[in-house]
Amino acid sequence: DVQLQASGGGLVQNGGSLRLSCRASGFTFDDSIIGWFRQAPGKEREVLSCITTSDGGTVVVDSVQGRFTISSDNAKNTVYLQMNSLKPEDTAVYYCAAEIKSKKYWSSCRVGHWYGMDYGGKGTQVTVSS
Repeated sequence: DVQLQASGGGLVQNGGSLRLSCRASGFTFDDSIIGWFRQAPGKEREVLSCITTSDGGTVVVDSVQGRFTISSDNAKNTVYLQMNSLKPEDTAVYYCAAEIKSKKYWSSCRVGHWYGMDYGGKGTQVTVSS
């Protein structure tokens, strides 16, 4: 069975940092694009960053550029999202999702299409206090 387990969320003060982890299993990790998305109350789910696990190529949306960094540890089948300088508006449920690179003509992650991802996991809550 495919599993994507996001963890590392919590309560942090304005300006603080958190590192989220997404541990994957059940598919070929090295042939995937893993993305981090978030959904704040009353808002649509939005993509934050994607990483191509085979070559480490990344994309980051402008709104978190310079504050959030995505990385992967292929030996551990895990993708991380390092979040620095957190703001109250970063409060949301954070999700990771995966798509199989070799089966896609174009990447759903890179265009921010959550429903185009092949696999999605349960989220982890991040709350930033002011």
